[in-house]
Amino acid sequence: MKQRHQRRTGQDEPQTITKAVTHIRLEAINGGKLAALDALASVYLALCQQYVILFCTDASPDKFHPPVFSAPLSERWHRVAIQQAAGIAQSWRTNYANAYQDYLEDLLDYREQQAGGTLDPQIEEPTWKEWNIPTLRQTCIQANANVIVLEPSQDSTFDYWLKISTLEFRKQLLVPVKLADYHRQTLQGKTINTSVVLNKRDTGWWLTLSYDEVIPVQTEPSAPVIGVDVGIANFVTTSTGKHYGTFHGKLRERQKRDREKRRRKAKLRKCLEKKGAGKLPSTTSRSGQRLIRHVRQEINQAVNSALLNILMYSLLMSTYRLLQ
Repeated sequence: MKQRHQRRTGQDEPQTITKAVTHIRLEAINGGKLAALDALASVYLALCQQYVILFCTDASPDKFHPPVFSAPLSERWHRVAIQQAAGIAQSWRTNYANAYQDYLEDLLDYREQQAGGTLDPQIEEPTWKEWNIPTLRQTCIQANANVIVLEPSQDSTFDYWLKISTLEFRKQLLVPVKLADYHRQTLQGKTINTSVVLNKRDTGWWLTLSYDEVIPVQTEPSAPVIGVDVGIANFVTTSTGKHYGTFHGKLRERQKRDREKRRRKAKLRKCLEKKGAGKLPSTTSRSGQRLIRHVRQEINQAVNSALLNILMYSLLMSTYRLLQ
């Protein structure tokens, strides 16, 4: 089961998590319905591929982009294809930009070492290889209630029915959905979201559902109160006098080296900007990103250690009260 966290909420507000229920096989579908679904998927995939190419080359990814290609699909299906293609193209563009930025940073480091006479003769100059446009090889339909509706089954051996709009005007396809015991237990008492995902594999068609789960934040009234301070010298300091995590030592030295590197890149960027260069190197670097991840890991370890000790302290205090 996959889960995706929603936006951050307040400290005492309930947390909402979207969980996905995967691997629901549509094994009860007959041959005629299967052929209609395959025909729909073939047209949908081709249209989605056209918009992926458009959003990766000529137009910026836009889920509300007006239709520009013709296809034997309804306007609603057309909109779903545009939204899915925009998401794919946006991810590709982001990864492409990050990879090209890494190339510029590697090239800059190479030139600096070459000019300073510290270049290893075995290191080759970085080269850039253009990326290919994403090709949709696997059939995946990310649909909403405008084109696919999940309805509970009434007086049937199936659990749900998928009502799918087809290529034919005002003709819908009813696909039975039979859940396994695990799926049925997971979805019991849950409100299923209107968005669904259909995947076609060699073994047939598979369905993915999702639901939102609200996790309340509860604190026992009798829980002891401990003050926590967040700082730089020590990441976490509690009112009991304990310190967790520190920014001194090797972490501080790495931060100093990264700061000097960003300063040099900022000067180079300003110089290239005055000369009218088209693409400018970023002041960030892969080593800087690794440093950020390392600092986050150190902070997380400090917080986890503090929470564990606070939990043990609370448990000892509760036991002490019971023994009194």
